[in-house]
Amino acid sequence: MEPRPRSFYVLAAIFALFLLFLYGPTITIAILSFQGPGGGLTFPMRGVSLNWFRELFMQQAVGDIWGSFRRSFVLGLMVMVTTVVVSVMGGLAFRKRFAGSALLFQLVLASLVIPSILVSLGVGLVFTQAGLPIHWAGSGFGAQLTWTLPFGLLIMFAVFNRFNPAYEEAARDQGATPWQTIRHVVLPIIAPSLIGVALFGFTLSYDEFARTLLTAGSYNTLPLEIYGMTTNVTTPVIFALGTLTTVFSFVVIGVCLAALWLTNRRRARAGSDAGKGMV
Repeated sequence: MEPRPRSFYVLAAIFALFLLFLYGPTITIAILSFQGPGGGLTFPMRGVSLNWFRELFMQQAVGDIWGSFRRSFVLGLMVMVTTVVVSVMGGLAFRKRFAGSALLFQLVLASLVIPSILVSLGVGLVFTQAGLPIHWAGSGFGAQLTWTLPFGLLIMFAVFNRFNPAYEEAARDQGATPWQTIRHVVLPIIAPSLIGVALFGFTLSYDEFARTLLTAGSYNTLPLEIYGMTTNVTTPVIFALGTLTTVFSFVVIGVCLAALWLTNRRRARAGSDAGKGMV
């Protein structure tokens, strides 16, 4: 076996440092969340226990942790569903050229380069001038869509650019209506991409801070609540909250990956059954 070149070890070391930089803070917070009852926010640890996780589920002197979590979860679902639906509709619309399509595409992408805090300020001002209440489910919802929709649309554009229209032509030849073609042909084929868009929509909404800062109103979402707690909470309970939210994020990703695996398995089984039927 030939020895590996020196450049391999250099690149491996750089990649290891990158992983340490990326996940080191999260790992540190997870470790400190297991401090003993007399532990603080820094090392060295004073014992090991689950005390701060128990404290997290008790009545807190400051903050509304579980209320903010429910709001972030509901808002994430709202943004996820809207992002998936609008992204699919936009992807289907942009398959054909229409007047103003290039300008509309540029306007959609513009929200990605505008500073998030300016988007939050602008949406808040629009709602205020229109006499509408500033609320996480209204203005906050709209502000977050300016962040999630461009990602969803870009994914759908890439998907439909590679989509073979022969499948739709075959369905129409069999007498399928346009809606039946979309429901029974297009959506099942792009289902894995829809799961990816849904994951993008939920996770980007769940941890969004800047675009929600001036649009959430009187009730904080979870990122805003955690930020507020950093100025008031001086115990590792905030680290326990960070650990649980990280675990929840991994659970959401795991559920989406499992759904993707089941979808691919079902498609493979359907293709195998179709092949047997032809034989």
